[in-house]
Amino acid sequence: MSESRSDSTRRLAGDELIKAVTDDVADWEGDELAAFVARAPESREEYRSGSGLPVKRVYTPADLPESWDEIGLPGRYPYTRGPYPTMYRGRNWTMRQIAGFGQAEETNARFRYLIEQGQTGLSVDFDMPTLMGLDSDDPMSLGEVGREGVAIDVLPDMEALFDGIDLEKISVSMTINPSAWILLAMYVAVAQDRGCDLNKLSGTIQNDILKEYIAQKEWVFPIRPSMRIVRDTVVYCSEHMARYNPVNISGYHISEAGANALQEIAFTMAVTRAYVEDVVAAGVDVDSFASRLSFFFVSQADLFEEVAKFRAVRRYYAKMMRERFGAQNPQSMRLRFHAQTAAATLTKPQPLNNIVRTALQALSAVLGGAQSLHTNGLDEAYTIPSELAMKVALRTQQILADETGVTSVIDPLGGSYYVENLTSELERGIDDYMARIDEMGGVVAAIEQGFFQREISDTAYDFARRKASGDRPVIGVNKYVDAENDQKVEVHKLDPESEARQIGRLKQVRENRDQQRAEAALERLLTLARDDSANLMPATIEAVRAHLSMGEITGALRGVFGSYTETPVF
Repeated sequence: MSESRSDSTRRLAGDELIKAVTDDVADWEGDELAAFVARAPESREEYRSGSGLPVKRVYTPADLPESWDEIGLPGRYPYTRGPYPTMYRGRNWTMRQIAGFGQAEETNARFRYLIEQGQTGLSVDFDMPTLMGLDSDDPMSLGEVGREGVAIDVLPDMEALFDGIDLEKISVSMTINPSAWILLAMYVAVAQDRGCDLNKLSGTIQNDILKEYIAQKEWVFPIRPSMRIVRDTVVYCSEHMARYNPVNISGYHISEAGANALQEIAFTMAVTRAYVEDVVAAGVDVDSFASRLSFFFVSQADLFEEVAKFRAVRRYYAKMMRERFGAQNPQSMRLRFHAQTAAATLTKPQPLNNIVRTALQALSAVLGGAQSLHTNGLDEAYTIPSELAMKVALRTQQILADETGVTSVIDPLGGSYYVENLTSELERGIDDYMARIDEMGGVVAAIEQGFFQREISDTAYDFARRKASGDRPVIGVNKYVDAENDQKVEVHKLDPESEARQIGRLKQVRENRDQQRAEAALERLLTLARDDSANLMPATIEAVRAHLSMGEITGALRGVFGSYTETPVF
């Protein structure tokens, strides 16, 4: 295709500008810079971003992408500057503070408190037994029930969790993975029993099982049947829940396991590609489900790299969906993401510093174009956050939205020489990792070979070494350390009777249910599980309606799917 005169003129003008800038930089380096550094050397020989990318002392127009189209405009492919044309000028991001502890009723009270404080979306944290598909009365659950999240065993628990909350008016995100499809079935059953239109429900289950094998290490079944379950939820939601996101592909936990910013987005894109390939292979058109894929990223400490990270992954995703999968619908190419500030950066020493960390991390998420945001509580290095800590965290978001003016201009760092260069560097880094993963035979093969696990552990070790040496400052921990800890915070206290109450309710539900219906529902579920082409969601919805428990469902399915043991990585 011949180049238009306007394009040719613009490129010529750009080439002349870049030559002039390059000459100017060379002159500056040999004159002012050289003389100044001779008198006052820089504090270190080299500077690197949080993910280890080299950082130059200054950036110029020579560092911008060659084509304007790589930057573009908001709401236009490749969506570098945001998925929507108006972004926060039209509507602020959803303020979605996560909550979950004790019994469902206790978490429901926290939900109501946060809604009263102005929260605009719910996010649910589940306890470890629920995450692992175990019942509260399982011997493995002792001491963990309701401790790190809310305990959900049976459908009445889910009914209590959302008591008095209009599910058609508020979006609900559930951080759950190996047992995600069971929680989704309970959520659907509760909504149907209330007469809700499933097509009006909004929110997401995390349901990102590949990330578990890569980073978080919470699974029930082997990789391939777990992938089948994710596929079934995506297909079911594409047919019955038009506004619901059946998978929330998570870089957050990859980062929290020790990955850097580049690894976080590269591994997330690799996992995304695997899910899309799986669903497309089942005969589902990409444009019928891709618009409901959503993402979950961390917002870490390196402010500019985080902004660039969000822009880079948005652009990479758009290109992948159009060029690899043939997506035609713009909605299929728009990456939408929830961000959470980095729990791994929170410190027990000088905990009030965590407010500042969280505010700056939230700022980078907003400058990067997040669709929803959770800000951590100042006391989360100790325990589940208190009501006061959650209120301060929510107010942090509200101050950003209403007092700072950052929502007035879309992608205000767009065009920054540094941010644009870093965006392109990170995008190239994703490509490099994808090529390495392809050489190993794809994501599942790379997991089985321990590739992701080694990459993350090596990065985590390097970070720990730099932190221990002081090369990576952490205020209050290895720099500006207090002689005495004088910052006291009141922390959340878990009701010691909560576990006993939860186990009591579970036993009562089992005793009172229609046993014949429960047995028939379980047998139906097992029959369908043996047929890889069948969708498990309808049978799972019937199983939870029959008051089968989480542990009964996963325990029975282990007989069909088996279990998984990871090969250790040293």
